[in-house]
Amino acid sequence: MPLYEYLCEDCEGIFETVKPMKEADEPAPCPVCDADGQRLMPTSFTAFIVRKGYPRRIPDKGTYWHLGQEVTYLPKSARPYEHPQIKKERRKDPLSQADIADLTERKIVERRGKREEARQKRALVKDAQVRRKKEKLPPRQPGKINL
Repeated sequence: MPLYEYLCEDCEGIFETVKPMKEADEPAPCPVCDADGQRLMPTSFTAFIVRKGYPRRIPDKGTYWHLGQEVTYLPKSARPYEHPQIKKERRKDPLSQADIADLTERKIVERRGKREEARQKRALVKDAQVRRKKEKLPPRQPGKINL
């Protein structure tokens, strides 16, 4: 059974429900407030099928996917998690301790920056929700941008 997304207009919540296809258009009860939620139509859809152990994209172009990269044939024999068409660039010289420390520091700084951006986005959303409650604005409409 497929997974469908629903919007509850009472609590402005989005939730997912597994239902048979013939019941997909019927409203589903919200798990938070128990009101009927209306189905949201998906904006994008991607599907894969598996042939000979490799996923293939639909519509089928006659190619295969190996670890997220497109390949044109299946190998007769290969090491696990390797494909002859996918070439890995390997370093000839090993990294020094200073290079490893520098690389680690850069990754830590990147992760901290991403976390800070996520915190700021959450704070903006929370401020907008608080403002909406104070001003008693109508609930958000799906597909419209309200701040």
